[in-house]
This record gives sequence, structure tokens and C-alpha cells, in this order.
Amino acid sequence: MSFTILITDPLNGTRTAQPVTFTVPAALKELLWHASTSDGRAVICQRLVADSTENHTSFAAVLSFAGSVHLTLTVPVANDDVAVLPGIRALTGREADCFVRLDTGAFDLELCSGTAQGTGASKWGIRHFRGLGDGFELLPSGNNAIGGFYGPFFTPENGLINPPEHSVVEIEVIEHGPVLHHYRMHGTIPDGLLDELKGKTFSIDWMFYHGAPWFERCYRVDPFRTVINGRSVDNKITVGDEFEGGQGELVFDRFAALGGTRYRSGDPYAGELVAMVAETVAQSTATGPKFEEFRRELSKMESAHWDLYWRLFCAWEKVLSDDEIRERMARVRASSHVLADLTSRQWQLTEEPVEVSRVPHETIFSGPAAKTVEFHEATGRAMVWWTSEPSGAFQIVQRRQSGWVNWGTNGENECPELPVGVTIRTAYGDFARNWQAVADELEATPVCVVAI
Repeated sequence: MSFTILITDPLNGTRTAQPVTFTVPAALKELLWHASTSDGRAVICQRLVADSTENHTSFAAVLSFAGSVHLTLTVPVANDDVAVLPGIRALTGREADCFVRLDTGAFDLELCSGTAQGTGASKWGIRHFRGLGDGFELLPSGNNAIGGFYGPFFTPENGLINPPEHSVVEIEVIEHGPVLHHYRMHGTIPDGLLDELKGKTFSIDWMFYHGAPWFERCYRVDPFRTVINGRSVDNKITVGDEFEGGQGELVFDRFAALGGTRYRSGDPYAGELVAMVAETVAQSTATGPKFEEFRRELSKMESAHWDLYWRLFCAWEKVLSDDEIRERMARVRASSHVLADLTSRQWQLTEEPVEVSRVPHETIFSGPAAKTVEFHEATGRAMVWWTSEPSGAFQIVQRRQSGWVNWGTNGENECPELPVGVTIRTAYGDFARNWQAVADELEATPVCVVAI
């Protein structure tokens, strides 16, 4: 029995290295199958172990086509041929906590499990990411990461730094083959000062396809409800993707949202936090080697890693007592709530990409969107995001002095805005001029219909 699958592009366009998944009504046990398109091109299909049962078998494939194409499963791949198939390759990792480093055919990326040491270099997530098309490395130092999630567990209310720096994840292999690598991270969020956020666990699914210019992820967290920035937060999180170009250099220097960007510039909260750091280092009566360590590290605040500011007020670090954290952060919150809503910071509406490094604090907070981009004007390199539900807000930072760039799904005062369980597809490449079309393709994946 053979199976033919009709694959149709709902946008009726041209797809290049497009992942597709389909299910046939039969139990096919072999991991890899040959297939051919209606115009005679060979395609490898990988059996999805987690999605197959005794009655049906699911497959993943990557192919290029225009409009629509028929794909016919033919025969299983012979065991002797598996080793010579083109596909995702594992490379030697660079970080001590590297779980896997992959050459996907589009990216060279390193997925790390973290070390829970509380530094930028101890984060789990993607800690190195290089586009194979342009050879450009977006995270050369390994001191930042793509894929961390933060609020509501990383907020002034909670007194807790972000989980990527203070937790280790276990990584489960869900699918492993030449077409698709699917990993699932499992972690526990360190307890902060809010009782309703204690004892929470999370999982994150990551999917990388051979040759595809994008990857996919989804975050799941134990149910929670709390108040951040004076607002109820019910099962919403901040996902943060970081990039680094080095001092004076920006990986991306523009931001835009599909349909136009609605934003306010500046981050008064960050200013209040910095001022409180300076006051604490100068005036706190805290003692002990940990406080002295932070005092030394923060003696030159303009060159200190930004995460040091948060760590000073982190319950996990125990630099300060819980009471002192609560008292100092209560003052920061009170002033920040006022400053964030002053009418002097006007909302701006623009159809043009925003040059974030030229606005106050090199930061903007933009409104709801499901399709966004950060790109580099001169080179055209771009990162494009699509979320299956819109995030209610974004914080975008393009800080030229340090070279740090951030895409975060939060509003002002670290208020998380992305619903838990949302699918995120993220594309990287020379997309600055056609990013809207790329975002549309991320949303409208091909439709597969199986005929016996």
C-alpha cells in the first residue's frame, strides 16, 4: 500500500525548505522513508515516534514547492543508507553545559542546560547561534541566550532573578533524525518572595528542521495567578531573546510590528532600579562576602553586566535580607508605577521601522502584535517572530554602548504579556526587505491531505 499526500500552500506562493507534517492511516515502523514529489524530486520523511500509534504514523519532511505538490511515500530507507543521508548533524559543543550543538543546514546553534551559577554565562537556552547563510554569530560570547523566560518570576514584586541564570534544566529527546530534532526542557523555577509563585515547574519544546530558516518552541508552566505592576497576571510570561554585537555594535538596529508599531520610548523603571542599586551599594548595612563581592562588581556601574542589577535584589542570591529586598523594591515599584503612566511619555504611531538605539534609554515598549521583526539596516539580516496568539506588549532594547539587543514579551515594569502555551516560530536570514511575507509564511503553514 502506498500513500500520496497533497501539500498545499494556503498563501499560494513559493516555499523554500518548508517543514511539513502529515499522518497516514497505517502502522509503519521504520524511522526513515523515501518519498518522491510529483515532479520527480526525492524527499526523506522521518517517522515521528511521539505522534505515532498502532493505527497511524506521523511523519515530518522538508521540501520546496510552488502552490502545491504531491508527495508519495515509496519505501523505507535501507539501514546501510542511513549514515550517508543529508540532514541535521551534531557538532562538538563549546560550552561546558552544552547538551547538543547542531548544524541544521541553516543554523549552527548550541542548546545548553544551564549551570545555576547566577551569571550571564550560566543560562539555559540557545547560547550560540550562527546563520550558515551569512556566517554571522548572534551570540559570540555565550554570556546571553535565546529563549529564556522571565516574568512573572523575574519582577520587583518577586525579588527573583530570571530562571535561566538560577536553574538547571533536564533535556529530553523527543525526536531525533536527519529531518527533525525535537527537545523538551524540564525545569523548576526557584522560589522568590511571592507565595503564589512558589513551587512552579515548566517545560519548553524546541523543534529544529533540516535546512529550514526557522525553528519552533512552546512554553508550558504550572498554572499561576499573581499581580504585577498593579495588574492581574494569569498564566502570562515574558519570553526573552538576547543578542550581542559587542560594545558599539548592534546585531539589529531596527524594530517593526506588522500593521505598524505603536510604542512609547524610554524605560523609567530601569532608571529607578539603577538609582536604587547605587543607593544600596553606598548605604546598605548588609554585611558578608556576598555583599562585598557585589559592591566590587558594581563599583563601575556603567560597565557592569546588566544582570548584576537584578541579582543584587534577588532572594536566591541572598545578598540582602528578604526584608531589605521588600523595602527597597517597594520604593522602586511605587515610583516606577507613576513614571510609567505620565502623559509626558506619549504613545507614538508609525508605519516605519523604529531605530531603537536613538530613543531615550535605547528602549521602547510596543503594543500588541503577533508578527514582529528586528533587523540590521545596512546588512539586511533579520530575526522574525510569529506567535500563535498575540503578546499584549513587547520590550525592545537595542543598546549600542554594550551591544546588547533584546526582544521580550513584556510591558512596562516587567509585566508579562505572552499567554502560556503559545507557539513561537522564529526565522533568521536576509529578511529585512520581505519580513512581512516571511511572518505570513510562519503563520500559514502548508495543509497536508492524505489519499490512499
